[in-house]
Amino acid sequence: MFSGVKAKSLVVIALSSIFLAFGVCNIHAVSSVTEGGTLGASLLLDRWLGISPAISSLILDLICFAIGFKHIGKGFIVYTITSCVSYSGAYAVFEQYPQLWPQIANYPLLAAILGAIFIGVGAGVCVRMGGAPGGDDALAMVISKRTGMNIQWAYLISDISILGLSLTYIPLNMMIYSLITVLISGQVIGLVQNIGKKRIVKDKKATETLVVPFANAKLALHNQVTFKLKILPQEQYFTAA
Repeated sequence: MFSGVKAKSLVVIALSSIFLAFGVCNIHAVSSVTEGGTLGASLLLDRWLGISPAISSLILDLICFAIGFKHIGKGFIVYTITSCVSYSGAYAVFEQYPQLWPQIANYPLLAAILGAIFIGVGAGVCVRMGGAPGGDDALAMVISKRTGMNIQWAYLISDISILGLSLTYIPLNMMIYSLITVLISGQVIGLVQNIGKKRIVKDKKATETLVVPFANAKLALHNQVTFKLKILPQEQYFTAA
């Protein structure tokens, strides 16, 4: 049934999710810095209702998967559920102990940068292995499918909604640091996704158009998107991510 699922990938995804949980628990949870998607929503529920992100993130993810079940592959579901369960389990363990750097709340820029690195690396490795650290991917696909809007706009609406609601506990002048985290983490995810995956395109024919596929780092669905390159009159080498 899940013949394409690799045990090694499951282990790597679990470890990257534990790394992610460590960062969120020890940085985001103690500072006025948040994220978009289900990660940000779980922090929001923690502040609003006192529900641990270990519980709320798993519930939110399962709801998103239930909504978008028809739009995502079985392998993606297995990898992503592995990530979600590992993240929730690790967070439940980490929150039993005092946070390592409570003083980081006094340095929001540092918290934003370090938090982005933890999220970017943890989520990026998960994405590279074929999964996703949250159910917002499935939700974004449903929104895109039913409204006809581009997937990136579905993600943007989701993230902006969470960041907007987070203003209920994060002062407006501090929200800039959350935006920094969102921007940096997205770039780190892309870097981790593309490390070692650059392709060299070679062709000797003049004015030929090549179509070069690349994976969407945010979705982690292995869908192929294409762009075009014009080859100059002499032999050229092009590096395409």
